Amino acid sequence: MPAKHPTDASDGGLTLRELKGRSVTDLKSVGPKLRDGLAEMGITSVLDLLEHYPRRYVDRTQRAEIQELTSGVEATIDGEIRSISARRTRDGKRVIVNASVYDGTGLLYVVFFNQGWRERQLPKGTQVSVFGKVEDYRGKRQMTNPVIDVLAAVDTERGGGLDLTGTIVPVYPQSGKAEVLTWQLRRSIAEALGRTKQRGFEDPLDGPLTAVFRTDLDLTTRDRAYRDVHQPDTLVDANVARHRLKFDEFLRMMLGLVARKRKLAAEATGVQHVIDGALVQRFHDGLPFPLTDDQANAITEIQRDLAAPAPMHRLLQGEVGSGKTVVALTALLTAVQGGYQGAFMAPTEVLAEQHELTMRSVLDGLTVPEEGSLLGERPVRVALLTNRTPAADRRRISEGLVRGEVDILVGTHALIYGGVEFANLGLAVIDEQHRFGVEQRDLLRAKGDSPDVLVMTATPIPRTAAMLIYGDLDKTELRHLPAGRSPIETRVIGTGPLERVAVYELVREEVAKGRQAYVVCPLVEGSTKLEAKAANEEFERLAAEELRDLRLGLLHGQMHPNDKEAAMRAFRAGETDVLVATTVIEVGVDVPNATVMVIEDADRFGLLQLHQLRGRIGRGEHASTCVLVADPTTPQGVQRMEAMVQSGDGFELAERDLAIRGAGEVFGERQAGWTDLKLGRLPFDEPIVLEARAVAEKILDADPELVAHAQLREEVEDLLGDAVEFLFKS
Repeated sequence: MPAKHPTDASDGGLTLRELKGRSVTDLKSVGPKLRDGLAEMGITSVLDLLEHYPRRYVDRTQRAEIQELTSGVEATIDGEIRSISARRTRDGKRVIVNASVYDGTGLLYVVFFNQGWRERQLPKGTQVSVFGKVEDYRGKRQMTNPVIDVLAAVDTERGGGLDLTGTIVPVYPQSGKAEVLTWQLRRSIAEALGRTKQRGFEDPLDGPLTAVFRTDLDLTTRDRAYRDVHQPDTLVDANVARHRLKFDEFLRMMLGLVARKRKLAAEATGVQHVIDGALVQRFHDGLPFPLTDDQANAITEIQRDLAAPAPMHRLLQGEVGSGKTVVALTALLTAVQGGYQGAFMAPTEVLAEQHELTMRSVLDGLTVPEEGSLLGERPVRVALLTNRTPAADRRRISEGLVRGEVDILVGTHALIYGGVEFANLGLAVIDEQHRFGVEQRDLLRAKGDSPDVLVMTATPIPRTAAMLIYGDLDKTELRHLPAGRSPIETRVIGTGPLERVAVYELVREEVAKGRQAYVVCPLVEGSTKLEAKAANEEFERLAAEELRDLRLGLLHGQMHPNDKEAAMRAFRAGETDVLVATTVIEVGVDVPNATVMVIEDADRFGLLQLHQLRGRIGRGEHASTCVLVADPTTPQGVQRMEAMVQSGDGFELAERDLAIRGAGEVFGERQAGWTDLKLGRLPFDEPIVLEARAVAEKILDADPELVAHAQLREEVEDLLGDAVEFLFKS
């Protein structure tokens, strides 16, 4: 390690930025092979290493003893490999590895099938933690294919495993693929902690303005937290350390979100819209149904924002089928009636096309004033712009935008790229915001002079998660469905041929009544081409077998836009009985006559995605049925199927999904660090999130630019990158 390494200096505690700037190769324990393996795991700096936290601890002060193990129960023991050998079966096709583990009280025999590499991983003398089900085999205690964590490799100099007697041993997430084991991580982390001991860790909550928060919340110091999370004397110490490090994670996020919210609110160049114009009233009068109380309240909140001088930044979070489109259109027409334009950005072409068709339909007959025209008015004009829009149409739309002749532009992310210019953009609506990043939201805002922004999502988001993803936005919720919606019964069936016969008999019965059905093909992760292939194959199979005498349609993301629209048009018009589709129908598709949905391999979908898909039926007056065809192979898959049967409330399902899957996947696409949680877990850590939010607000009340909190500001900048540039002036 270089002579002037920051950990060897004496000029104050180490900051996270300093640790981020030091390569793991500065540690003697990290040679070229381990360096490459760590890099494959995303660990390149000393900070990455220190923030690779243990996933559990082996408490060797309270050891379970082999002699006490009972057959038929699951148990965790730790001990030393006493013997290990491998042999092939007589046919030569399989490898069987037999090992014995000794803990001072007895021997446990372990057998691995088809894991020949275990002989290399577990030489005699290796200290291990073993978890599995205890069996009685020929009078001996045995485990078959247990989970193994290597606690210490063989010390060749001393002829045995390193001594871990009477300690709390951290067990780290390891990688067989990268050939990085928990004992290697523990050794390198121990070296890093040793090298940082002289200076310690700088604590942003030790300043004159922040120490009170650490005292009030009974938080340990940052230095103690990093040491105790990796080398605790007791499990209580480890939990206290984890609490402090979770708090730091949430505090950094909340400082960024609260600062962003306040910065946006402080902008004084927003549009003050006319909210009592005739256009919105004519739109509401022409609707074939009354507004729900939720819709009316949402419109009131949004129009209050639109009338204010500061730009609106609001999240409209609505249950599937709760009527968000009407609320969004009301906001867009509020802008149009004052002479401004509106933009509506959707995440997919199918969804953008669906929204444009819906808008054209419900806005038919509405007009705006136009000087010099024969009647002094013209129809409200809606245009569609996606990457597949022909060049000639794109030029025509662009010219119309610049002249102010296009009132509402609907499209995909093509709206924010390719030189699209508005004459007078007053409101931007972003649908399914979780599929866009913060930067894309800001790019759309930049198309006008601080236009109002309305973010929509049909994916219910748990309260705590919403605080982290949308903490910079005001929030409006639509929880109740419009009157006349039918209930949806959800069933789970297996994948056997007899069960499928019953499913397709249900489809036939509904079609005989004049109804329609969806068959959704499984998601093939990472390849829309494979999804299309799966949909094509299912379409051909059903057309030749179970549904051969019905009218079938096909819809997937690889189809030409004209073909996609033709398929949807035929289904909406009732010319198709059954639509075989991929998840392109997940949001925005509204066919009230569809009463059955069959979802193949349903256990391969996320819970909220299943709920979104189910929301495509039950949109009319007839009772509807969603059939989940699944044979779940994991506890999480079983939990998802049970949740779908038990609840139709998207907000309740969102909380259950968060508990099943954890925050990382619920957040969707990564948004420039906003969801970079290493220890924090939602919804379990909601109390810590609320504490961090309160502290962030108090810190920014006293120091809006974080001038007196340089280290906190530095950590927020490093977390959020470019997304934080405009938050702090200096």
